[in-house]
Amino acid sequence: MSVTAESDFANAGQKMYELLTELFPIARSLTGDGVRQTLQILQRSIPLTVHEVPSGSRVFDWTIPDEWSIRDAYILDEHDRRVVDFRDNNLHVVGYSVPVDRVMSLEELQPHLHSLEDQPDAIPYVTSYYSKRWGFCLTHRQRQSLREGQYRVVIDSDLRPGFLTYGELLIPGTTREEVFISTYICHPSMANNELSGPVVTTMLSRWIASRPRRYSYRIVFIPETIGSLTYLSRHLDELKRNVIAGFNVTCVGDDRAYSYLPSRAGDTLADRAALAVLRDNHPEFIRYSYLDRGSDERQYCSPGVDLPVASVMRSKYREYREYHTSLDDLSLVSSAGLQGAFTVLHECLELIEENRIYLSTNQGEPQLGRRGLYPNLGTKNPHRQANEILDFLAYADGSNDLIDISSIIGVPVWRLYSLAQTLEAEGLIKERQTPEIRG
Repeated sequence: MSVTAESDFANAGQKMYELLTELFPIARSLTGDGVRQTLQILQRSIPLTVHEVPSGSRVFDWTIPDEWSIRDAYILDEHDRRVVDFRDNNLHVVGYSVPVDRVMSLEELQPHLHSLEDQPDAIPYVTSYYSKRWGFCLTHRQRQSLREGQYRVVIDSDLRPGFLTYGELLIPGTTREEVFISTYICHPSMANNELSGPVVTTMLSRWIASRPRRYSYRIVFIPETIGSLTYLSRHLDELKRNVIAGFNVTCVGDDRAYSYLPSRAGDTLADRAALAVLRDNHPEFIRYSYLDRGSDERQYCSPGVDLPVASVMRSKYREYREYHTSLDDLSLVSSAGLQGAFTVLHECLELIEENRIYLSTNQGEPQLGRRGLYPNLGTKNPHRQANEILDFLAYADGSNDLIDISSIIGVPVWRLYSLAQTLEAEGLIKERQTPEIRG
Protein backbone atom coordinates (compact mmCIF):
# COMPACT_ATOMS: atom_id res chain seq x y z
CA MET A 1 0.00 0.00 0.00
CA SER A 2 1.26 3.50 -0.77
CA VAL A 3 2.15 5.97 1.96
CA THR A 4 -0.66 8.24 0.73
CA ALA A 5 -3.23 5.46 0.96
CA GLU A 6 -2.01 4.49 4.44
CA SER A 7 -2.29 8.09 5.64
CA ASP A 8 -5.79 8.33 4.19
CA PHE A 9 -6.92 5.47 6.42
CA ALA A 10 -5.00 6.86 9.39
CA ASN A 11 -7.15 9.99 9.14
CA ALA A 12 -10.46 8.42 8.13
CA GLY A 13 -12.41 9.33 11.27
CA GLN A 14 -13.86 12.54 9.89
CA LYS A 15 -14.98 10.81 6.68
CA MET A 16 -16.71 8.12 8.71
CA TYR A 17 -18.41 10.72 10.87
CA GLU A 18 -19.64 12.60 7.79
CA LEU A 19 -21.06 9.39 6.33
CA LEU A 20 -22.74 8.59 9.66
CA THR A 21 -24.26 12.08 9.72
CA GLU A 22 -25.70 11.59 6.23
CA LEU A 23 -27.24 8.24 7.17
CA PHE A 24 -28.58 9.37 10.55
CA PRO A 25 -31.97 10.84 9.48
CA ILE A 26 -33.10 7.77 7.51
CA ALA A 27 -36.03 5.84 8.98
CA ARG A 28 -34.70 2.26 8.82
CA SER A 29 -36.38 -0.93 9.99
CA LEU A 30 -36.07 -4.66 9.32
CA THR A 31 -37.33 -4.10 5.79
CA GLY A 32 -38.31 -1.28 3.48
CA ASP A 33 -36.98 1.70 1.63
CA GLY A 34 -34.92 2.97 4.56
CA VAL A 35 -32.69 -0.10 4.28
CA ARG A 36 -32.50 0.27 0.49
CA GLN A 37 -31.61 3.95 0.74
CA THR A 38 -28.90 3.17 3.30
CA LEU A 39 -27.34 0.52 1.05
CA GLN A 40 -27.49 2.87 -1.96
CA ILE A 41 -25.49 5.47 -0.04
CA LEU A 42 -22.93 2.86 1.05
CA GLN A 43 -22.60 1.73 -2.57
CA ARG A 44 -20.98 5.09 -3.35
CA SER A 45 -18.01 3.95 -1.24
CA ILE A 46 -17.88 0.18 -1.78
CA PRO A 47 -19.23 -2.14 -4.51
CA LEU A 48 -21.99 -3.82 -2.52
CA THR A 49 -24.23 -6.37 -4.21
CA VAL A 50 -27.81 -5.96 -2.98
CA HIS A 51 -30.00 -9.03 -2.48
CA GLU A 52 -33.73 -9.24 -1.73
CA VAL A 53 -35.53 -12.22 -0.20
CA PRO A 54 -39.35 -12.34 -0.38
CA SER A 55 -41.61 -11.97 2.64
CA GLY A 56 -42.90 -15.32 3.82
CA SER A 57 -39.62 -17.12 3.10
CA ARG A 58 -38.67 -19.64 5.77
CA VAL A 59 -35.23 -19.13 7.29
CA PHE A 60 -34.62 -21.99 9.71
CA ASP A 61 -37.26 -21.61 12.46
CA TRP A 62 -38.24 -18.08 11.39
CA THR A 63 -40.29 -16.48 8.61
CA ILE A 64 -39.37 -13.21 6.90
CA PRO A 65 -42.13 -10.72 7.80
CA ASP A 66 -44.06 -8.45 5.50
CA GLU A 67 -42.34 -5.27 4.39
CA TRP A 68 -43.16 -2.19 6.47
CA SER A 69 -43.48 1.29 5.01
CA ILE A 70 -44.19 4.48 6.93
CA ARG A 71 -44.83 7.92 5.50
CA ASP A 72 -46.00 9.98 8.46
CA ALA A 73 -47.27 9.69 12.03
CA TYR A 74 -48.46 12.14 14.65
CA ILE A 75 -50.71 12.80 17.62
CA LEU A 76 -52.95 15.88 17.40
CA ASP A 77 -54.44 17.60 20.44
CA GLU A 78 -57.81 19.31 20.46
CA HIS A 79 -56.20 22.44 18.95
CA ASP A 80 -54.79 20.45 16.00
CA ARG A 81 -51.24 20.82 17.30
CA ARG A 82 -48.86 17.92 16.73
CA VAL A 83 -47.84 17.02 20.26
CA VAL A 84 -45.90 14.00 18.96
CA ASP A 85 -44.50 14.11 15.43
CA PHE A 86 -42.64 11.39 13.50
CA ARG A 87 -41.10 14.13 11.34
CA ASP A 88 -39.30 15.48 14.43
CA ASN A 89 -37.74 12.12 15.33
CA ASN A 90 -38.32 8.76 13.68
CA LEU A 91 -38.07 7.04 17.09
CA HIS A 92 -41.49 8.50 17.93
CA VAL A 93 -43.28 5.53 16.32
CA VAL A 94 -43.11 1.93 17.52
CA GLY A 95 -41.33 0.04 14.75
CA TYR A 96 -43.66 -1.95 12.50
CA SER A 97 -46.77 -0.17 13.80
CA VAL A 98 -49.90 -1.03 11.83
CA PRO A 99 -51.81 1.91 10.32
CA VAL A 100 -54.22 3.79 12.52
CA ASP A 101 -56.41 6.91 12.24
CA ARG A 102 -58.57 7.33 15.33
CA VAL A 103 -59.83 9.87 17.83
CA MET A 104 -59.56 8.75 21.45
CA SER A 105 -59.32 10.01 24.98
CA LEU A 106 -56.00 10.31 26.79
CA GLU A 107 -57.03 7.34 28.94
CA GLU A 108 -57.53 5.22 25.80
CA LEU A 109 -54.26 6.49 24.33
CA GLN A 110 -52.02 5.82 27.34
CA PRO A 111 -51.60 2.03 26.78
CA HIS A 112 -50.16 2.86 23.34
CA LEU A 113 -47.57 5.31 24.71
CA HIS A 114 -44.00 4.39 25.72
CA SER A 115 -41.64 6.53 27.79
CA LEU A 116 -38.82 6.14 30.32
CA GLU A 117 -39.52 7.51 33.77
CA ASP A 118 -35.86 7.24 34.79
CA GLN A 119 -34.73 9.04 31.60
CA PRO A 120 -37.38 11.74 31.26
CA ASP A 121 -35.69 13.51 28.31
CA ALA A 122 -35.09 10.40 26.20
CA ILE A 123 -37.35 8.90 23.54
CA PRO A 124 -37.16 5.10 23.83
CA TYR A 125 -36.69 2.82 20.83
CA VAL A 126 -39.50 0.23 20.77
CA THR A 127 -40.43 -2.30 18.09
CA SER A 128 -43.13 -4.88 17.47
CA TYR A 129 -41.89 -6.81 14.45
CA TYR A 130 -43.83 -10.03 14.87
CA SER A 131 -47.03 -8.90 16.65
CA LYS A 132 -49.47 -6.51 15.02
CA ARG A 133 -49.89 -3.45 17.20
CA TRP A 134 -49.26 0.27 17.09
CA GLY A 135 -47.79 2.82 19.40
CA PHE A 136 -45.90 6.04 19.97
CA CYS A 137 -42.70 6.71 21.89
CA LEU A 138 -42.05 10.05 23.57
CA THR A 139 -40.06 11.57 26.37
CA HIS A 140 -41.55 11.16 29.82
CA ARG A 141 -41.76 14.95 30.09
CA GLN A 142 -43.83 15.05 26.91
CA ARG A 143 -46.07 12.33 28.26
CA GLN A 144 -46.63 14.13 31.54
CA SER A 145 -47.52 17.32 29.70
CA LEU A 146 -50.48 15.71 27.90
CA ARG A 147 -53.80 17.02 29.23
CA GLU A 148 -57.12 15.23 29.50
CA GLY A 149 -59.10 15.51 26.30
CA GLN A 150 -59.52 14.02 22.87
CA TYR A 151 -56.56 13.19 20.65
CA ARG A 152 -56.37 12.18 17.02
CA VAL A 153 -53.72 9.53 16.39
CA VAL A 154 -52.49 8.88 12.87
CA ILE A 155 -49.91 6.37 11.64
CA ASP A 156 -49.71 6.41 7.87
CA SER A 157 -48.04 3.05 7.30
CA ASP A 158 -48.64 -0.27 5.64
CA LEU A 159 -47.56 -3.87 6.02
CA ARG A 160 -47.66 -5.92 2.84
CA PRO A 161 -45.66 -8.67 1.13
CA GLY A 162 -42.31 -7.35 -0.02
CA PHE A 163 -38.68 -8.17 0.64
CA LEU A 164 -35.90 -8.34 3.20
CA THR A 165 -32.94 -6.46 1.72
CA TYR A 166 -29.25 -6.88 2.52
CA GLY A 167 -25.86 -6.00 1.04
CA GLU A 168 -22.89 -8.28 0.44
CA LEU A 169 -19.28 -7.68 -0.60
CA LEU A 170 -16.84 -10.48 -1.49
CA ILE A 171 -13.15 -9.51 -1.69
CA PRO A 172 -11.02 -12.41 -2.98
CA GLY A 173 -7.64 -13.29 -1.54
CA THR A 174 -5.01 -15.79 -2.60
CA THR A 175 -6.74 -18.61 -0.69
CA ARG A 176 -10.33 -19.75 -0.35
CA GLU A 177 -10.18 -19.38 3.42
CA GLU A 178 -12.38 -16.48 4.48
CA VAL A 179 -12.66 -13.81 7.13
CA PHE A 180 -16.32 -12.94 7.75
CA ILE A 181 -17.45 -9.45 8.81
CA SER A 182 -21.07 -8.64 9.63
CA THR A 183 -22.84 -5.43 10.62
CA TYR A 184 -26.50 -4.44 10.78
CA ILE A 185 -28.58 -1.73 9.09
CA CYS A 186 -32.06 -2.06 10.59
CA HIS A 187 -32.35 0.60 13.30
CA PRO A 188 -33.66 4.15 12.85
CA SER A 189 -31.80 7.26 14.04
CA MET A 190 -29.32 6.02 16.61
CA ALA A 191 -25.63 6.74 16.15
CA ASN A 192 -23.51 4.34 18.22
CA ASN A 193 -25.83 1.35 18.34
CA GLU A 194 -26.84 1.53 14.70
CA LEU A 195 -24.67 3.56 12.36
CA SER A 196 -21.18 3.27 13.81
CA GLY A 197 -21.05 -0.38 12.72
CA PRO A 198 -21.91 0.18 9.03
CA VAL A 199 -19.61 3.20 8.60
CA VAL A 200 -16.60 1.52 10.26
CA THR A 201 -17.28 -1.65 8.26
CA THR A 202 -17.42 0.41 5.07
CA MET A 203 -14.00 1.90 5.81
CA LEU A 204 -12.62 -1.53 6.76
CA SER A 205 -13.87 -2.84 3.41
CA ARG A 206 -11.98 -0.11 1.57
CA TRP A 207 -8.82 -0.79 3.59
CA ILE A 208 -9.02 -4.54 2.94
CA ALA A 209 -9.47 -3.99 -0.81
CA SER A 210 -6.50 -1.58 -0.92
CA ARG A 211 -3.84 -4.07 0.15
CA PRO A 212 -2.51 -7.54 -0.74
CA ARG A 213 -4.28 -10.21 1.30
CA ARG A 214 -3.92 -13.89 1.94
CA TYR A 215 -7.52 -14.52 2.94
CA SER A 216 -10.76 -13.76 1.14
CA TYR A 217 -13.25 -11.47 2.89
CA ARG A 218 -17.01 -11.90 3.05
CA ILE A 219 -18.69 -8.72 4.34
CA VAL A 220 -22.43 -8.36 4.91
CA PHE A 221 -24.73 -5.46 5.82
CA ILE A 222 -27.94 -7.02 7.10
CA PRO A 223 -30.97 -6.49 9.33
CA GLU A 224 -30.15 -7.80 12.79
CA THR A 225 -31.35 -11.31 13.75
CA ILE A 226 -33.69 -12.05 10.84
CA GLY A 227 -30.99 -10.87 8.41
CA SER A 228 -28.25 -13.05 9.89
CA LEU A 229 -30.65 -16.02 9.95
CA THR A 230 -31.52 -15.36 6.33
CA TYR A 231 -27.88 -15.16 5.30
CA LEU A 232 -26.97 -18.31 7.23
CA SER A 233 -29.88 -20.22 5.71
CA ARG A 234 -28.54 -19.45 2.23
CA HIS A 235 -24.78 -19.84 2.85
CA LEU A 236 -24.26 -22.04 5.90
CA ASP A 237 -22.37 -24.86 4.20
CA GLU A 238 -19.81 -22.59 2.53
CA LEU A 239 -19.44 -20.46 5.67
CA LYS A 240 -18.71 -23.52 7.80
CA ARG A 241 -16.31 -24.79 5.16
CA ASN A 242 -14.37 -21.57 4.51
CA VAL A 243 -14.57 -19.10 7.43
CA ILE A 244 -11.52 -19.15 9.71
CA ALA A 245 -12.35 -15.98 11.71
CA GLY A 246 -15.08 -13.35 11.89
CA PHE A 247 -16.26 -10.21 13.64
CA ASN A 248 -19.70 -8.78 14.34
CA VAL A 249 -19.24 -4.99 14.13
CA THR A 250 -21.56 -2.90 16.30
CA CYS A 251 -21.35 -0.05 18.84
CA VAL A 252 -17.95 1.24 17.70
CA GLY A 253 -18.41 5.02 17.67
CA ASP A 254 -17.99 6.57 21.11
CA ASP A 255 -14.81 7.55 23.00
CA ARG A 256 -15.21 5.19 25.93
CA ALA A 257 -13.29 2.02 26.77
CA TYR A 258 -13.15 -0.87 24.33
CA SER A 259 -15.24 -3.98 24.95
CA TYR A 260 -14.67 -7.58 23.91
CA LEU A 261 -17.35 -10.25 23.60
CA PRO A 262 -16.05 -13.74 22.75
CA SER A 263 -17.45 -16.35 20.45
CA ARG A 264 -19.29 -19.22 22.10
CA ALA A 265 -16.11 -21.32 21.86
CA GLY A 266 -14.00 -18.48 23.26
CA ASP A 267 -10.69 -19.61 21.76
CA THR A 268 -11.10 -19.10 18.02
CA LEU A 269 -8.60 -17.22 15.88
CA ALA A 270 -10.88 -14.16 16.03
CA ASP A 271 -10.92 -14.32 19.84
CA ARG A 272 -7.17 -14.74 20.10
CA ALA A 273 -6.44 -11.92 17.64
CA ALA A 274 -8.83 -9.54 19.41
CA LEU A 275 -7.36 -10.28 22.83
CA ALA A 276 -3.78 -9.90 21.57
CA VAL A 277 -4.52 -6.48 20.05
CA LEU A 278 -6.52 -5.22 23.02
CA ARG A 279 -4.07 -6.48 25.66
CA ASP A 280 -1.10 -4.89 23.90
CA ASN A 281 -2.69 -1.56 22.99
CA HIS A 282 -5.77 -1.07 25.18
CA PRO A 283 -5.28 -3.01 28.42
CA GLU A 284 -8.15 -1.12 30.06
CA PHE A 285 -10.68 -2.92 27.80
CA ILE A 286 -13.76 -4.54 29.34
CA ARG A 287 -14.05 -8.30 28.85
CA TYR A 288 -17.52 -9.81 28.66
CA SER A 289 -18.73 -13.39 28.63
CA TYR A 290 -20.62 -15.03 25.79
CA LEU A 291 -23.48 -15.15 28.30
CA ASP A 292 -23.64 -11.35 27.82
CA ARG A 293 -24.41 -11.75 24.09
CA GLY A 294 -27.26 -9.86 22.46
CA SER A 295 -26.46 -9.19 18.81
CA ASP A 296 -25.92 -11.40 15.76
CA GLU A 297 -23.29 -13.50 17.51
CA ARG A 298 -26.37 -15.31 18.87
CA GLN A 299 -26.92 -16.70 15.37
CA TYR A 300 -23.35 -17.02 14.11
CA CYS A 301 -22.16 -18.94 17.17
CA SER A 302 -25.26 -21.02 17.83
CA PRO A 303 -24.94 -24.82 18.06
CA GLY A 304 -24.96 -26.34 14.60
CA VAL A 305 -23.60 -23.10 13.11
CA ASP A 306 -20.52 -22.55 15.29
CA LEU A 307 -18.79 -19.90 13.22
CA PRO A 308 -15.65 -18.37 14.82
CA VAL A 309 -17.19 -14.89 15.28
CA ALA A 310 -16.26 -12.50 18.10
CA SER A 311 -17.04 -8.82 18.75
CA VAL A 312 -14.80 -5.84 19.49
CA MET A 313 -16.81 -2.77 20.50
CA ARG A 314 -16.53 0.54 22.28
CA SER A 315 -19.45 0.84 24.75
CA LYS A 316 -21.24 -2.50 24.48
CA TYR A 317 -24.93 -2.56 23.60
CA ARG A 318 -27.19 -2.57 26.68
CA GLU A 319 -24.31 -1.35 28.84
CA TYR A 320 -24.45 2.41 28.21
CA ARG A 321 -27.17 4.76 29.37
CA GLU A 322 -28.01 6.16 25.95
CA TYR A 323 -28.61 2.72 24.40
CA HIS A 324 -31.87 2.32 22.46
CA THR A 325 -32.94 5.91 23.07
CA SER A 326 -32.83 9.25 21.29
CA LEU A 327 -29.81 10.12 23.48
CA ASP A 328 -27.77 7.83 21.20
CA ASP A 329 -27.40 10.75 18.81
CA LEU A 330 -24.63 12.42 16.82
CA SER A 331 -23.13 13.92 19.98
CA LEU A 332 -22.45 10.47 21.45
CA VAL A 333 -20.09 9.39 18.66
CA SER A 334 -17.01 11.18 17.37
CA SER A 335 -14.53 11.01 14.54
CA ALA A 336 -11.85 10.01 17.08
CA GLY A 337 -14.04 7.22 18.46
CA LEU A 338 -14.76 5.86 14.98
CA GLN A 339 -11.08 6.14 14.02
CA GLY A 340 -10.01 4.25 17.12
CA ALA A 341 -12.43 1.39 16.49
CA PHE A 342 -11.39 1.21 12.84
CA THR A 343 -7.73 1.03 13.90
CA VAL A 344 -8.33 -1.75 16.43
CA LEU A 345 -10.36 -3.82 13.96
CA HIS A 346 -7.89 -3.43 11.12
CA GLU A 347 -5.09 -4.41 13.55
CA CYS A 348 -7.09 -7.57 14.32
CA LEU A 349 -7.43 -8.31 10.60
CA GLU A 350 -3.75 -7.55 10.00
CA LEU A 351 -2.80 -9.97 12.76
CA ILE A 352 -5.00 -12.67 11.25
CA GLU A 353 -3.25 -12.08 7.91
CA GLU A 354 0.24 -12.18 9.46
CA ASN A 355 -0.36 -15.03 11.87
CA ARG A 356 1.48 -18.24 10.97
CA ILE A 357 2.88 -21.34 12.60
CA TYR A 358 6.68 -21.50 12.30
CA LEU A 359 9.20 -24.29 12.73
CA SER A 360 12.86 -23.69 13.63
CA THR A 361 15.20 -25.26 11.07
CA ASN A 362 18.41 -25.26 13.12
CA GLN A 363 19.62 -27.94 15.47
CA GLY A 364 21.01 -26.18 18.49
CA GLU A 365 21.31 -22.44 18.92
CA PRO A 366 22.14 -20.63 15.66
CA GLN A 367 25.11 -18.30 15.41
CA LEU A 368 23.44 -14.93 15.17
CA GLY A 369 26.63 -12.90 14.75
CA ARG A 370 27.60 -14.23 11.33
CA ARG A 371 24.09 -13.40 10.11
CA GLY A 372 24.26 -9.84 11.41
CA LEU A 373 21.52 -10.54 13.95
CA TYR A 374 23.59 -10.03 17.12
CA PRO A 375 23.40 -6.40 18.28
CA ASN A 376 26.40 -4.07 18.54
CA LEU A 377 27.95 -3.73 21.99
CA GLY A 378 27.25 -0.01 21.91
CA THR A 379 23.48 -0.43 22.20
CA LYS A 380 21.76 0.29 25.50
CA ASN A 381 20.76 -3.34 26.01
CA PRO A 382 22.93 -5.45 23.70
CA HIS A 383 21.30 -8.73 24.69
CA ARG A 384 17.62 -7.81 24.43
CA GLN A 385 17.36 -8.19 20.66
CA ALA A 386 19.31 -11.44 20.73
CA ASN A 387 17.18 -12.78 23.56
CA GLU A 388 13.97 -11.97 21.65
CA ILE A 389 15.31 -13.85 18.62
CA LEU A 390 16.38 -16.85 20.66
CA ASP A 391 13.14 -16.88 22.63
CA PHE A 392 11.19 -16.76 19.36
CA LEU A 393 13.20 -19.67 17.99
CA ALA A 394 12.78 -21.64 21.21
CA TYR A 395 9.02 -21.73 20.76
CA ALA A 396 8.90 -21.94 16.96
CA ASP A 397 8.42 -25.68 17.25
CA GLY A 398 5.70 -26.20 14.67
CA SER A 399 2.87 -26.05 17.22
CA ASN A 400 2.83 -22.36 18.23
CA ASP A 401 1.65 -19.53 16.00
CA LEU A 402 2.69 -15.88 16.33
CA ILE A 403 -0.07 -15.17 18.84
CA ASP A 404 1.09 -18.06 21.03
CA ILE A 405 4.74 -17.02 20.82
CA SER A 406 3.89 -13.40 21.63
CA SER A 407 2.04 -14.49 24.75
CA ILE A 408 4.78 -16.89 25.86
CA ILE A 409 7.78 -14.57 25.44
CA GLY A 410 5.97 -11.35 26.43
CA VAL A 411 6.64 -9.40 23.23
CA PRO A 412 3.77 -7.51 21.50
CA VAL A 413 2.71 -9.54 18.51
CA TRP A 414 3.11 -6.71 16.01
CA ARG A 415 6.85 -6.64 16.85
CA LEU A 416 7.11 -10.25 15.72
CA TYR A 417 5.92 -9.58 12.15
CA SER A 418 9.24 -8.22 10.87
CA LEU A 419 11.26 -10.51 13.14
CA ALA A 420 9.59 -13.57 11.62
CA GLN A 421 10.25 -12.24 8.11
CA THR A 422 13.93 -11.71 8.95
CA LEU A 423 14.35 -15.16 10.46
CA GLU A 424 12.60 -16.76 7.51
CA ALA A 425 14.83 -14.87 5.07
CA GLU A 426 17.89 -16.13 6.97
CA GLY A 427 16.62 -19.69 6.74
CA LEU A 428 16.26 -20.07 10.51
CA ILE A 429 12.52 -20.80 10.43
CA LYS A 430 10.00 -22.00 7.91
CA GLU A 431 6.25 -21.78 7.86
CA ARG A 432 4.47 -24.97 8.77
CA GLN A 433 1.99 -25.63 6.00
CA THR A 434 -1.59 -26.44 6.95
CA PRO A 435 -4.06 -28.25 4.70
CA GLU A 436 -5.88 -25.91 2.31
CA ILE A 437 -9.65 -25.74 2.52
CA ARG A 438 -11.30 -27.72 -0.24
CA GLY A 439 -14.73 -26.89 -1.57
